[in-house]
Order: sequence, then C-alpha cells, then structure tokens
Amino acid sequence: MTYVVTRSCCADASCVLACPVNCIHPAPGEPGFGQTEMLYVDPRTCVDCGACTTACPVDALKPHTALTGAELPFLELNRAYYDTHPHEDRTPMALVPPQRRLSTAGLRVAVVGAGPAGLFAADELLRHPGVTVTVHDRLPTPYGLARAGVAPDHQDTKRVARLFRAVESQPGFSYRLNTEIGRDLHHEDLLRDHHAVIYAVGAATDRRLGIDGEELPGSASATDFTAWYNGHPDHSATPYALDGERAVVIGNGNVALDVARILTADPDTLSRTDISDRALAALRTSRVREVVVLGRRGPAEAAFTLPELLALAALDDVDVLVEDWPADVPADATPKTELLAELAARTPVPGRRRIVLRFRTRPARILGDDRVTGLTVVRTGPARTDDGTGTAGTTGTTETIETIEASLVLRAIGYRARPVPGLPFDETTGTVPHERGRVRPGVYVAGWIKRGPSGFIGTNKSCAQETVSALLDDLEAGLLTAPTGGGPASGGHPDAIGLDGWRAIDEEERATGRLQGRPRVKIVDREELLAAARPTTARRPRRA
Repeated sequence: MTYVVTRSCCADASCVLACPVNCIHPAPGEPGFGQTEMLYVDPRTCVDCGACTTACPVDALKPHTALTGAELPFLELNRAYYDTHPHEDRTPMALVPPQRRLSTAGLRVAVVGAGPAGLFAADELLRHPGVTVTVHDRLPTPYGLARAGVAPDHQDTKRVARLFRAVESQPGFSYRLNTEIGRDLHHEDLLRDHHAVIYAVGAATDRRLGIDGEELPGSASATDFTAWYNGHPDHSATPYALDGERAVVIGNGNVALDVARILTADPDTLSRTDISDRALAALRTSRVREVVVLGRRGPAEAAFTLPELLALAALDDVDVLVEDWPADVPADATPKTELLAELAARTPVPGRRRIVLRFRTRPARILGDDRVTGLTVVRTGPARTDDGTGTAGTTGTTETIETIEASLVLRAIGYRARPVPGLPFDETTGTVPHERGRVRPGVYVAGWIKRGPSGFIGTNKSCAQETVSALLDDLEAGLLTAPTGGGPASGGHPDAIGLDGWRAIDEEERATGRLQGRPRVKIVDREELLAAARPTTARRPRRA
C-alpha cells in the first residue's frame, strides 16, 4: 500500500519532515519546491507508515485503498511525477533550520499582515528564545486568504488554520488586529517600538482588463467576489447580479475555477460550509445556469493546476465541458490536455448547470448601457489553407469576433500588491525590492509583497525562513536599532483586537456553527466583530 497526495496541498513540507524514508518530493531546497502544483509520494519507496497523514495540516494524504473514485487519478499522478523527477538521492534532508547561536533575548519584531506569510514569519522568529512578536492586521480577524480566499467547499484546505492556532499559542506572540498601518499606527511608530518590522501585506488588489465597459454594474473582480462569498467584512454587503442565466469569468487560473464552481454549486451543499450567510441567501435565488470560463491561451497553457481540474471534472451534479477543442493541440500531450480533451468529448446532460471552458479567447469589450448585458470576445485559431492538391494545412492564425450574452462578468487575471508607505515599490513586478527579504536593516518583507502572487500556502513557510534568516543576520551584525518606545503595548487605539478578542470571535463563530451543523458561521459585519471581541460583552451563539 502507498499513501497518496490527493489534491493541491498546502505544500508547507510538514509531511516531508515526518517521512522516515524521504519519499515525498519536491522538498525544500530541491528544484521545483514552491512551484509544483502539489507534493508527490513515491509509491516505490513509501513504507506505509502513515506518519505523513499525522503531519499533514490539511488532510491531503490518504492510503491508496481509501481513495474515492474521484481521487483515483491522483494515484497515477503521484507515481508519474517520479518518471521525470526520480529523486534518486534519498538522503533525508534537514528541513528545520538550526537554531541560531546568538542572543535574541529582548528582540521585539512587528509583523504587518496576519495571513499565512505573516504567521509563518512569526513562527520562525518565535523558535528563538526571548523573542516577542506582535502581528498587526487592518481586519478584525487573522489568516488572510486562508480565511477570505479559499473557497468554502474546500474545507480541507482551510484546516491549515490549525497550524496558525499553534503559532498563536506560543509564548511571546500577540495580535493587534483591526489596526491599519498608516491610519491607526504608522511605520515610524513600529520602528520606534521594535527592533525590526516585517511587512507581509500580500497583494490586496486585482489586475484590470483595460477594456471598455469594465466599470459597468455587473462587471467585478473575482477577488472581490471571492471575498463576498467568504464573508470578508469589506465586501460582505456587495450586491451581485445573479438574475441572468449566464456568467462569464475572464481568466482560467484556480480562482476562476473556484468562482465557477461556487456559482453552479448546489446551495444545500454550500449550506454545510462556512460560506457567508448573505452569499448563501443570494445563491439560493440565483438564476445562473451556465458559467463560461475564458482563457486567452490554449489548453496546454491553462493557468489552473491539474489537481484543481481533476476535482472540477469529478463533479457529479454539474456538467464540465470544453467548447471547440483546438484541432492543432494534441489531446495526449500532457495529463492536463488529456483530461481537457476528455471533457471536450462529453455530452451535456439536459437540465444540468454547466461550466464551459473556452480557450484562445480574449475579451474586447463589456457590453451594456446601465448594466452588463454581455461582452464581445475575439477567438483565435489556426488559419486553414489548401496547397492545391486537396491537402489542408495551417499557416498563421485567424480571428473571429463573437458576442456572449451575460449578466455578470468577473475578471480573474491575477492579484496585485499596493505600494507600502515608506518602502520602495517596483510598479512592474508589484513587489518591494529586497535582498533575501531585506529591504534595509530593520525593515523586511515576506509573502506576495516580496515575491509576487505565486506559490501555495506552504510556499510562505520557506519564504518566511529566508526573510527571518536575513533579519537574524542583521541582528548578529549589530545592524538593528534598539527600540526607543514602550514596546508592543504602547500606542494603538481603543478598538484594537488582541489574541483574546480573536479567540472570542473564533469561539462565537464555531459555537453558532455547531448549532447549524457547520464548521463555523462567520460574523461578517465589522461592528459585530468588534462586539464579539469585547470580553466584557456576554453573548450567546447566533441562531439561523
């Protein structure tokens, strides 16, 4: 028997460390770590000990005998990885960085951003004795995209929060949530009160299409739509046009598939997740029956990962189709194109909702007067010729202009970071220039603001290790300035939320969820979140 990674995992390498025979790759330090779609178990060397399942924070590993029909393709996916990446060197790797032999007693660090990157950075710092870390975030709740970006029907991925709860429980850790740097506190305040500041603010905005009609009601970003159905307090009350039968998603990465899946999902199934109650109510009355996902390039270049496509193809109550398979793309070129070709050959079931994948299609204009009614697209394909002998060939490309009727258009073409006041910013890459995470001694970056919007949740762990290593190098070299202020407890504002306040919010959401048979029922209004965080306020779990 072998264990199998069954989806796009968090890739934080906990399983790699737990494996006694080093059969899970790529590992930190190896080519591809942080860039591959998932980690893979080598069935030839797996000894069936199950240590990986205990270590995995998102329950992504299963014995092959326990795989469902939808998960069986992952058995071959794990095995096939080692055909091209044999990893014949089986020497176990030292994945835990050695504790630095330097004095860290009294070291105070501020981390700005309570998402995965910020919390992994806090974890790396707190491995050293005497360090205190205060994590700031403008929202009343932590965990960033792990809370407000992961789709609600991916509850297994959301289990990564167990790692973050362990970080929060370490001595020396504290929160200052509901605190916006630049409004409630300033960069200079953080430098005054700490030896160093790590910015892990992510990429909070989305990229624009730059076409006519983009500002019409009914045209929005998938980033905001995802925040809406996840109960983000800045977006929970946003109205979306779900009164038409077709929606279009522009872009074909994993976020695009998430949005298409939620728009076509059975609301009764979603009601067992932590989806926002407001979004669930809107989806119950939605008239959307078809979601068209547009990709600018061909099937082989699709941005979504193979594990996400496998999960989409396994839906048993929604038709997943590929429209007009390109004749010049070999169906068996890669596992991804092979699966897409299979979807192209499927026959739709009458009456079902459906997701349609279109390739080599780019948006030209969003149509409508006072709201979206459709969009004009340009489809490209090979130009067909005849050499005079009756033999058809292809030279160059041809373009066809089409109109797609739709009441909702969502762009899912990537995240982009905002400049951080007081720090340099590269407008081309949307990142803060740095060296190994060091902007300058005392100021550092981690996560997407450091490397751009790439990688998986676990990628932030190795990213944070590099940044913290640079910080400790500067400490050892005497380059950090001692704080002159009163420390993490000084300053602030009356509505700042600490660890106890977050735990009160967390417990209320979970308690209400238990009453409804759900993981949690999110509080989506900022004022309600503040009220739940106040320890003097006696509150009972909310009921449906």
